[in-house]
Amino acid sequence: MKPHAIASPPCGAFTLVETLVVLALLAVILVMATPSFVAWRVRDQVDARAKALVSTLAYARSEALRRGARVTVCRTDAARHCLPAGQPCGNAISDWSCGWAVLAERGGASTLLRAHGSLAAVSIVGVQTNLTFTPPAGQLIGTFRSFEIAPRTPSKATQGDKWRRCIRIAAGGRTRIVEGACGAAS
Repeated sequence: MKPHAIASPPCGAFTLVETLVVLALLAVILVMATPSFVAWRVRDQVDARAKALVSTLAYARSEALRRGARVTVCRTDAARHCLPAGQPCGNAISDWSCGWAVLAERGGASTLLRAHGSLAAVSIVGVQTNLTFTPPAGQLIGTFRSFEIAPRTPSKATQGDKWRRCIRIAAGGRTRIVEGACGAAS
């Protein structure tokens, strides 16, 4: 008669308890990492919107020089029509997060050159009037201006100046981005 061998578990397999412990640890890590991921995404949106607006302003200035005509940047609604100062766009927001367009003026007619759509998650507060760049030097009509870009609904994780960007526009039409609120020392 042969002795009965005791079956041993296959090598490399996990028990149910070990699998549940690993799943519980992964769930804890996920819960702890979610606020950081959301905050990172918001900061990325703020940075992207700031860069898009600076790019648009530089483009408008260069087009004023190239075309020898006035080029205007204005807030727009969903149909890409320029909005009067203070008028809210379709989602009741009255800042530049509604979107904006670049228009070239020639002979009393305006031609759409470029447009950016809305991004309601980011607030873009600044001058409510249109920005017009004029030839021959691409100067901005008016004086020094700025825009402050920040999360629309700041959370505990997105408070402070590191979550804000300030775009400063000199009368000569040149722009620059500064980290922090426009009122903050930079």
